[in-house]
Amino acid sequence: MSQQGLCSRREADSYIERGWVLVDGVPVTELGTRVFPNQKITLAKAAQSRQDASVTILLNKPVGYVSAQAEKGYKPAITLITAESRFGGDRSPLRFSPAHLRGLAPAGRLDIDSTGLLVLTQDGRIAKQLIGEDAGVEKEYLVRVQGKLAANGLALLNFGLSLDGQPLKRAEAGWQNKDQLRFVLREGKKRQIRRMCELVGLAVTGLKRVRIGKVKLADLPAGQWRYLRSDEHF
Repeated sequence: MSQQGLCSRREADSYIERGWVLVDGVPVTELGTRVFPNQKITLAKAAQSRQDASVTILLNKPVGYVSAQAEKGYKPAITLITAESRFGGDRSPLRFSPAHLRGLAPAGRLDIDSTGLLVLTQDGRIAKQLIGEDAGVEKEYLVRVQGKLAANGLALLNFGLSLDGQPLKRAEAGWQNKDQLRFVLREGKKRQIRRMCELVGLAVTGLKRVRIGKVKLADLPAGQWRYLRSDEHF
C-alpha cells in the first residue's frame, strides 16, 4: 500500500485493523496479508474521508526548536502550532482545530540551529513523498558561511563528496553573494550541508530552508505557520 502511494505504512496498519482496506473488493483485516501483483488494493470511503480531512502545515521554524521529539530541554516545533501563531496571510479556508495536532508529524528534519520551512503533516502520502525511501523532492537552502573555500571546493559541493562512507547525490551549489551560498539537495542526511561545508574549508554561520519541491517559504514570518492549500503540491 505504501509502495502504491495509497498511504503510509503506519496508516496501512490502522486501516487494515478497521477493515478499511479492500483487495479485489473484499475487506482485509489481518496484518501481513499477502497480496499478489495482479490484485487490486483500494481504500474504503471511511479511509478516503480520513485522508481528505488530514492537514499539512508549513512552519517557519526559528533557531532553538527541534523538529520532532523534545531533547536537551529544547521544545519541539509542534509547540509553535497554535491559533495565535497562525500567519495572518494564510489563504486557506480551514479553521484551526486541536484535532489538527493529532498525529501531526514532521516530514523531514531541520536542525536546531537552522531556520526556515518545516513541513508537518497528518497525511502519510505526503510524508512518503517527502521522506520515503525513493523521495527525491528538491530542498533549497540559503547558507551563510565563513572561512576559506578550498580551490576545488565549489565543484566538490556540487558532486564528489561522501558522508558516513557513502557518496552524496549530485547537488546544486553556488554563490548568492560573497558570504552566502545557495544549495539545492535531493537527499537529507543529518546536518548534511554543515558537514559538506566543513569538508571544503567553510563553517556555516546560518542556514535557512526556503523551498521544498514547488512550495516556497515566501513571506511566512519566523515562528508562524499556515496550512498547505489544496492547490499547492510538492
